[in-house]
Amino acid sequence: MPPVLKNIEKRVQKAVAHYWTTLGRQGKGQKKGLDTGARSRVTGGKQMNGFAALVADIIAENGLSRTHIHVDKTLELPGFFRATKKWDLVVVRDNKLIAAIELKSQAGPSFGNNFNNRAEEAIGTAKDLWTAYEKGAFGKNHAPWLGWAMLLEDCKGSQAPVDVEEPHFKVFPEFRNASYAMRYELLLRRLVLERYYTRAALLLSSQSAGKKGQFREPAKDLCIHDLFASLAGHIGTIGASQS
Repeated sequence: MPPVLKNIEKRVQKAVAHYWTTLGRQGKGQKKGLDTGARSRVTGGKQMNGFAALVADIIAENGLSRTHIHVDKTLELPGFFRATKKWDLVVVRDNKLIAAIELKSQAGPSFGNNFNNRAEEAIGTAKDLWTAYEKGAFGKNHAPWLGWAMLLEDCKGSQAPVDVEEPHFKVFPEFRNASYAMRYELLLRRLVLERYYTRAALLLSSQSAGKKGQFREPAKDLCIHDLFASLAGHIGTIGASQS
């Protein structure tokens, strides 16, 4: 059975608008002294709730009961190098890990440090989980589906070329003068190519257009529709195997 994907474009637009609206409210709270600096634009944990709800809906629409979908709590999964890691959405059925996804975002101004943190998190999270999987932490079930989606602010700070430091060795040439948007594209593509994640997606959205739900996708191999289709297909296969 083909994956069920209804009105994905409009639903993603709604999630994008939710992100920017929520981020704007957090910014107002910051001005009132409820947060400090630009911290709320980085650490606010509710901006991507629209995407989490959309992912949960897609899983349910493709045949898996919502009782198996964890979004707000019980998100911890065991690791090998650390005890647990809290994912953004986890699917568990019959004591088997079916899927897990990270839903991340970044808005300016500090693209440099935050990109490095996101990259280290994405690499380390996947390595930790797959090592735990190989060591039997999740039983003898089939390999889970892992996803990583990124919503990045489309602005001068994310699009401008970035210098690299090469005091000892040369970096790979594709990183020279690559913007942070391009660095995210390279990161996500390689995370999939190296099988750290099953699928990844990169969305770019400016603050003004994003409030209207507008976004763009710079790489065809990292589009959100294909990530959802892959996840829905995996869920459908799991459901068929249990029927």
